[in-house]
Amino acid sequence: MYTYTWYQWLAFFYLYCFFGWIFESAYVSIKNKRFVNRGFLRLPMLPLYGSGAVMMLWVSIPFQDSLLLTWCSGVIGATVLEYVTGYVMELLFKVRYWDYSNQKYNLHGYICLSSSIAWGFLTIFMTHLIHKPIERGVLSMPLMWNLLFVSVVTVLFIYDSIICTREALAFGKSLEAVKKLRQELDSLQVQTALLKMEAEERLQEARSEFMEQAAAFTEMRMEALEGLKSRAGGKLDGLKDMTGINLDSFKGKSEQQLSELLKEKEAAMAALRSRGLTFRKHLSHANPSASSHKYAREFKDMMEYLDQSGKGQSPR
Repeated sequence: MYTYTWYQWLAFFYLYCFFGWIFESAYVSIKNKRFVNRGFLRLPMLPLYGSGAVMMLWVSIPFQDSLLLTWCSGVIGATVLEYVTGYVMELLFKVRYWDYSNQKYNLHGYICLSSSIAWGFLTIFMTHLIHKPIERGVLSMPLMWNLLFVSVVTVLFIYDSIICTREALAFGKSLEAVKKLRQELDSLQVQTALLKMEAEERLQEARSEFMEQAAAFTEMRMEALEGLKSRAGGKLDGLKDMTGINLDSFKGKSEQQLSELLKEKEAAMAALRSRGLTFRKHLSHANPSASSHKYAREFKDMMEYLDQSGKGQSPR
């Protein structure tokens, strides 16, 4: 059974965060043929690996003499940890930092069978091979050096976690705001198109009636306008039924007013897309497979905006 002090457990956690970062960054860098600073943090640390390693040590304590039970404990413990972490992160940040949806036998994209099996073998590999030299190194470290190492890394780790969490939360809120703005822009554009269509129909019918009944032009024009108004209202309701877009808030506004509203919404969209550009760069570079299921369209749009550095892009 492991008998470590609290600062030794912290030292193990930070070391495995670092080793996990080396493994993940090397794998993803080779896969993408460029260096990738993998992870949620900007520090060379992956908390999921640190947490997973500590958890593996704990769950495997009763099964040190059985490789099969050690494997089973690692599969169960790591899989639960990975699912809960993935679910909570997406719930908070609106972004999925890893996605197994394209893998066979996955559950909601957070975990998959192949990954769980790998976690089991990694538990055996770690508890029976990797951890022993790391354990000797940490236990042989003088108390003052151990405390100094843990203290310095803890300060850096907490600071980086606060900054990255704040930026990730802001990015998630931006995705929500972009989705809402996009819906409003869609509504405005549809209403503007309907006004133009109504104006064209009104002009065409007025010309036709003028040619047929010039003497009764004024009276006929009023009747035509009433008919057009009724038909346009029907088209508006039909369009609302088909698209789900609510146009009630824009009824009665002139084309000029709608145009001004469009400019305001587009300016707000541009501001949202430009906000947090640094975090989006980190997210894109460190997590090439990141996605957002609930805000898929908005996430893709903002990543494309980032790829083009916002140049030559319409806020739409």
